[in-house]
Amino acid sequence: MHDLLFMIFPVSGVKTYLFIPPLVALVVSFFTSMGGVSGAFLLLPFQMSFLHFTSPAVSSTNFLYNIVAIPSGVYRYIREGRMAWPLTMIVIIGTLPGVLIGYYLRVLYLPDPRAFKMFVGCVLLYIGSRLLYEVSGKASAGKAKMKALEERFKQRTDEMKECCTSRMAAGLPPEAVVKMISFSLKSVTYEFWGETFSFSTPAMFLLAFFVGIVGGTYGIGGGAIIAPFCVAVFHLPVYTVAGAALMGTFLTSIAGIAFYSLLPAEGGLATSPDWLLGFLFGIGGFGGMYLGARLQKFVPQKAIKLLLGGLILYVALRYIIQFFR
Repeated sequence: MHDLLFMIFPVSGVKTYLFIPPLVALVVSFFTSMGGVSGAFLLLPFQMSFLHFTSPAVSSTNFLYNIVAIPSGVYRYIREGRMAWPLTMIVIIGTLPGVLIGYYLRVLYLPDPRAFKMFVGCVLLYIGSRLLYEVSGKASAGKAKMKALEERFKQRTDEMKECCTSRMAAGLPPEAVVKMISFSLKSVTYEFWGETFSFSTPAMFLLAFFVGIVGGTYGIGGGAIIAPFCVAVFHLPVYTVAGAALMGTFLTSIAGIAFYSLLPAEGGLATSPDWLLGFLFGIGGFGGMYLGARLQKFVPQKAIKLLLGGLILYVALRYIIQFFR
């Protein structure tokens, strides 16, 4: 029986049991999808460190995981009215050209991921530290609106747990959906849970562009960077950022697969994804993201920030330490 479950993947050379990729992806994506992160940024070091898949094809395989896994989470956010569409469009438009640049950086200048790990580690170190700072109590000034939002969420979910135990996932009140107020080339303003939030359109576009370069090079899609950045720097509620980040990651991952599969690579580098391995990761991620998106509204925003910050900080430190070994 064990021999039947053990498999050698011919494209990547990975040797593992068939249930390992979907199981790992299920656990990772369940937690990360609550903050708008697909989990690819954690699955990639798993593939490199535990499965010994280190060629540039690991980046495109990660993109394939995103494509299979993300739709379930996006579906939940759209169904529940928590998709901030203007934010989503800006993220997609800004990220796509960055992904193309990222592809060429990966295959031309960074076929060995060691140097790029250092760069990504520094970026994630800043973002993870910023997120943890946001929940440390030292950043309380000017947070009254977000605290009030969090309190209303907590009160509402407590009521739902008491009164509607059998239907916990159904029917948030009307004010718990995203309502667009204005959308222009200068700024975007929307209402959520009775509070108004806004951000600069050019600033968000530039963020998405640079995130696309990083995501395109390493195959993480960008959600791991853009979601916490929207929360920590633009002060947008994670409840509205998560869906936009996942949708952006999904569409840019499709572009990433196309670039890595169709564009030429020098020196015969393997850049096309391991389709079967990526699909197995994606199956687990599909289930994990659906469950994570379904339960996100019942998890305090502080807990989501701590989770994302801790995970990102862990990966960042690991990348940086490996660079100096």
